[in-house]
Amino acid sequence: QVQLAESGGGLVQAGGSLRLSCSASGVRHSFNAMGWYRQAPGKQRELVAYILTGGITSYADFVKGRFTISGLNPANTVYLQMNSLKPEDSGIYYCAGGLNRQVMAQAPYWGQGTQVTVSS
Repeated sequence: QVQLAESGGGLVQAGGSLRLSCSASGVRHSFNAMGWYRQAPGKQRELVAYILTGGITSYADFVKGRFTISGLNPANTVYLQMNSLKPEDSGIYYCAGGLNRQVMAQAPYWGQGTQVTVSS
C-alpha cells in the first residue's frame, strides 16, 4: 500500500526556519506530482506548494519568496524549506502525491501530517 511519511515539524519563533521532508513508499508508479498542504484549526486545508516532474513548481501567494519546494523524482521524496516563518503559518502540514497534478489536487494520497507551530 502507498504510504507517505512527513517529518521536520516543530516549534519555532517567528522569523525562524524549518525544513519539512516527505517520503512515499509502496508506489507502483512514481508520483508525477507532489505537494504540501496545511490546515489550521477551524480552517479548510489549503495548498501551500507543489512540484511536478520536470521541476515545475507552484506556490500559494502567502508563501512566495519564503518557502521553497524541491525533490520528487526518482525517489518520491519532497521537501519544503520554510523561512521567515510567521505565526499564521502554524498548522498541520500534510504531504500529498498523485499520478498527475489533477489527481494530486482532487484525490491525492495523504501523509499523516506534521505539526508546525510558530510563536510570536
